[in-house]
Amino acid sequence: MKLKKTLLAGVALALISSTYLTAADAGGVGSGKIKHVLLISVDGMHAVDFYNCAHGILGINGGEPYCPNLITLSQNGINYVNATSSKPSDSFPGMAALASGGTPKSTGLYYDVAYDRSLDPPTIKTGSGLSGGPCTPYGTPTGTTTDNDQGIDINDALLNGGAPGASLTDGGIASIDPMRLERDPQNGCAPVYPWNFIRINTAFGVIHAAGGYTAWIDKHPSYSFVGGPGGNGLDDYYSPEVDSTVVPLPGVKTVAGVPCDPIRDPAGTSAWNASFENIQCYDAIKVYALINEIEGKTHMGAPAQVPAIFGMNFQSVYVGESVNEANVGAGGYQNAAAVPSQRLLEEVEYVDTAIGQIVAALKSNGIYDSTLVIVTAKHGESPIDPTRYVADGNDTPATLLGTLIPYSESPLNSTGVGATEDDVSVLWLKKGVAVESAVNILESDATEIGLGEILYGATLAPNYNVGGWEASDDPRTPDIIVTPNIGVTYSGSTAMIGDHGGFAHDDTNVILLVANPGFSSQTVSSETATIQVAPTMVSALGLSPTLLQSVQMEGTAVLPEVSGQLAKLK
Repeated sequence: MKLKKTLLAGVALALISSTYLTAADAGGVGSGKIKHVLLISVDGMHAVDFYNCAHGILGINGGEPYCPNLITLSQNGINYVNATSSKPSDSFPGMAALASGGTPKSTGLYYDVAYDRSLDPPTIKTGSGLSGGPCTPYGTPTGTTTDNDQGIDINDALLNGGAPGASLTDGGIASIDPMRLERDPQNGCAPVYPWNFIRINTAFGVIHAAGGYTAWIDKHPSYSFVGGPGGNGLDDYYSPEVDSTVVPLPGVKTVAGVPCDPIRDPAGTSAWNASFENIQCYDAIKVYALINEIEGKTHMGAPAQVPAIFGMNFQSVYVGESVNEANVGAGGYQNAAAVPSQRLLEEVEYVDTAIGQIVAALKSNGIYDSTLVIVTAKHGESPIDPTRYVADGNDTPATLLGTLIPYSESPLNSTGVGATEDDVSVLWLKKGVAVESAVNILESDATEIGLGEILYGATLAPNYNVGGWEASDDPRTPDIIVTPNIGVTYSGSTAMIGDHGGFAHDDTNVILLVANPGFSSQTVSSETATIQVAPTMVSALGLSPTLLQSVQMEGTAVLPEVSGQLAKLK
């Protein structure tokens, strides 16, 4: 294991060194028409959601379109209708795909809560339930579940994540508790921060290394990994904790002008993403932070530069798709044609209004013409067809394999962080357990677990590294991935009506719109991947996409249609 890690470190060092040398020779950031790239992830938004809101559908808004600002963007944009997100389609690998251009094969990111055979547990229990444990410096690792969710916050019940001395809404990396981070025994049991958990560099890191000012806004401090290894790829990072307890926000209004003090939905205060109304207040504070950055300030309003690359994620549409709120009703869709429920409709309209305000800020600050705007999503949501939804938290692959998987991943651990299961099951086996034996158990209960497809061995190898406990194996690659039948979700929650993480079309076919006032409207139907966003962003700012290690390692390509339209601007 130590030899392997040393070799990997040497390769990484060589790649990083070549990256910095190439960056120095690249002519600087924003040397062409495009000076800024604005990346917006509307988490959960499918390509069909944009199609419906742009064309109008019978029974909704009188049959008229209901996303005027996205429509306006598309009039000078390239609409990729067959874009595919990461697989697994969890937020963590989904954001890694957008930021780095890499799949889990190169990033090492499979899920926000996953497993690593080369690491040891955190010092103390995380907020998500991952227990602390021992770590022997330079000793043999025991392996551990990796918690990169809200569990690493100092206090995930607070909107600022418990960051010392922080204001009500301002958390970020200062809210990370190093005692709750997994530890690397081959690095003296040092805690592994999110930016060092990702294995390859990112567009933000590359642009920062070339002299560009960088910023990102997200939902947990763990998403600071978008800056890439080293921890210095982001000049400004903002991440109010989405899973915190809802509180009044004095002086804050939604982008539609509704006050967030008092709390809009007093019954939905367990978390911002548990309420259709409260999530709009949460997204609003991020929109206003982004507008501060557009105006040449930090997210909190101090003087700064306008970032060369920046952006944010929205949670409202995801909540509108997936939540069944007690005494309020369910979001989601009305049928397989993706006709939105009233709650989802309101969230789509809300995000569209916010995008309109963001574009207006770009215009008022004189940078709209020099900004490439990218609207996409980390992941989709499944199922669209409400009749297909089946929630079963008892008959799951991890439950069947309870004694064969690490205790930190096992449902047998009633107080733990839980298995890596949503509408997918990602499984790591204990050392010494034969993969074939576990597969036989799963296949013998295929009906009970709603088994759609099972991937292991040779069916995993083409797209992922070979995983296992040997020194030559990748310590993060799962032994088995189970993709269930459409609609099956390994959850017993009555508060959800859908989920993501799986490989199905509903999980992965996301909006991807790339726009600039100088572009001609274009629709691309050929298959595209969200990993292509990162090299496209780097290229748009005048740098070589080969600066990205994903391009070197996986051959990730720039979106050619964007390159073609950008060439016409010069």
